[in-house]
Amino acid sequence: MLFDEELNVAGQRCPLPVLKARKRLKALAPGAILRVFADDPLAAIDIPALCTEDGHELVGQRAQDKGWQFFIRKG
Repeated sequence: MLFDEELNVAGQRCPLPVLKARKRLKALAPGAILRVFADDPLAAIDIPALCTEDGHELVGQRAQDKGWQFFIRKG
């Protein structure tokens, strides 16, 4: 999947992945896609919740060997 920005929050635990994703999304233009890589198990719950709360669209989510990839379209 194509994306405009990338954020790697591997090694960081809740709530840092969500806080950093929110900050990065604020800087993006509407419609831009942010790819987030996280290895915190709670990210699988927290990142989709961030999208719902802040009006963004989770356009992709993939489990990988060592974490998760999320593709978020800024609302």
